Amino acid sequence: MKFNPEYSTKESLLELYQKPLLELVFEAATIHRKYHNPREVQMSSLLSIKTGGCPEDCGYCPQAARYHTDIDTHKIMDVEEVLEQAKNAKANGSSRLCMGAAWREVRDNKDFDKVVEMVQGVNDMDMEVCCTLGMLSENQAKRLKNAGLFAYNHNLDSSKEFYKDVISTREYEQRLDTIENARSAGISVCSGGIIGMGETEEDRIGLLMSYMEMENPPESIPINALVAVEGTPLEDQKPIEQWELIRMVATTRIAFPESVVRLSAGRTKMNMEAQALCFMAGAGSIFAGDKLLTTPNPEFNEDQEMLSILGLLPKASFSDAPQPETKPDPILIERKRQEEARKKELEEAKETKTQFEPRSIKSVDSL
Repeated sequence: MKFNPEYSTKESLLELYQKPLLELVFEAATIHRKYHNPREVQMSSLLSIKTGGCPEDCGYCPQAARYHTDIDTHKIMDVEEVLEQAKNAKANGSSRLCMGAAWREVRDNKDFDKVVEMVQGVNDMDMEVCCTLGMLSENQAKRLKNAGLFAYNHNLDSSKEFYKDVISTREYEQRLDTIENARSAGISVCSGGIIGMGETEEDRIGLLMSYMEMENPPESIPINALVAVEGTPLEDQKPIEQWELIRMVATTRIAFPESVVRLSAGRTKMNMEAQALCFMAGAGSIFAGDKLLTTPNPEFNEDQEMLSILGLLPKASFSDAPQPETKPDPILIERKRQEEARKKELEEAKETKTQFEPRSIKSVDSL
């Protein structure tokens, strides 16, 4: 079931969203048990592989270069460092690693070559690999797919109508195009939104309607609560009530029975009871670790304790789809061939004796 036909209109979906909370949670829990193992929750980790300096103007994001935030910018991480982080995440119970880069779009350069290597390495660790790198072309998506990418994240953030109040540097249609490019390459799509940016309930439903209008809705739908960061245009936005996040999780679960609903940013403001209601209402994944790119998040040991108390089990990687095959990348192979040739050339130059003798130059004083 791509989406629930009982709630295929904006009016019916809004009516569902506005149901009494416990009735809504009960309906969502019933759907969740039909399509998913209600005791399983996927532990995922989110790593910022390139931080800050983004040219976009997303009003919620501290990584935009134009905003004065306390973010420490850094260039793209080394492949070895990322793979070490992936090992640590897996050791702490994560079965999925999402790598984020503060780019407007992917460019065909050495930085993208590094990302391809990272994807290959993490996939070879038997972890699901997800990337969020901004806009990408279909050819770039195919290259990531061949490297072993499991999923690509590209959020719509909100309804088409409200979107322009938060972002002006990227069109809504461009986001839809990127999602389609990932889909065409055979990559699982992860796409969701943020609530608490000043949008209406109708806007929240509008986000879900955008996914209903797709031929294939996302396999993963992350639901985020705004984390207001000082220095961004939304720094003074009032935090939402945790019940609103529960309501959005439940509505998303009912609307898209087969998708994985991911409880994402904003959990630091939720108590364990509220998170338990989210799990009951259909949240099948959380991000573990002390940071979500640049914003605070509960630490691994806190989440492990919570799952233990609630009787929930970590979900294994590739439970929903087979592991992608890591294929050799022709561009990486050629680049490494050129690097080896250059290295050999330099070594030979050091060893080669030349007949050339520079002539002696006498200084003026010695004349």
